[in-house]
Amino acid sequence: MICTTLLTSLPLQALNSLVSGWDSLLALFALNLVSSLVVVRFIYHMAAKRRDFVFTFMLVSTAVFLLCRLLAGVEIDLAFALGLFAIFGIIRYRTNAIPIREMTYLFIVIALAVINALAPLAASWMEIVVANVLIWVLSFVLERLWFVEHLATKMVVYDRIDLLHEGKRGELVADLERRTGVTIVQLEIGKVDLLRDTANIKIHFSADNEPGHFEEGQA
Repeated sequence: MICTTLLTSLPLQALNSLVSGWDSLLALFALNLVSSLVVVRFIYHMAAKRRDFVFTFMLVSTAVFLLCRLLAGVEIDLAFALGLFAIFGIIRYRTNAIPIREMTYLFIVIALAVINALAPLAASWMEIVVANVLIWVLSFVLERLWFVEHLATKMVVYDRIDLLHEGKRGELVADLERRTGVTIVQLEIGKVDLLRDTANIKIHFSADNEPGHFEEGQA
């Protein structure tokens, strides 16, 4: 009975003892890499089909993990901590605004990186694995099994302002669908430039029913 107990508890004790050193770093790095791949590649990318954010998510997850892991045992004063948060706070993507859905996945991969880097200092490996699996399952259920239509949004510069008049909404939608190749669910008319005879129109279409996303530009 005693031998059986020792044999069954030995692997967990060995795993829990890996809280410092290069072997722990490599093991946790592999765990975080696999966990991030599950969320980013097999849940997010399978639904969104956007490769640009896969690159961002994976590198942000890796950078945050290494930052948290290597600084876990360092006593950081208040000024350094505030400066670190300020660096992350001023980082912005200047080209396009990140959609809410992508921001959520960015938060998920950052949370996974922090959990996998710092949790071994206070929790067992079994708890860490369970936490990762729970995040995978919840992300998969909300993304793939909970049938919620994903609406993508694009801004177009439209050159037929004569169709913006009242009573011509049907013609406007038909022309935009013909020229953009998507089925429009909703549209919003923004700034109208009478000098150039153009208007900024935000169109909303189903991302699930369309084979791909067209680039923002002129319609």
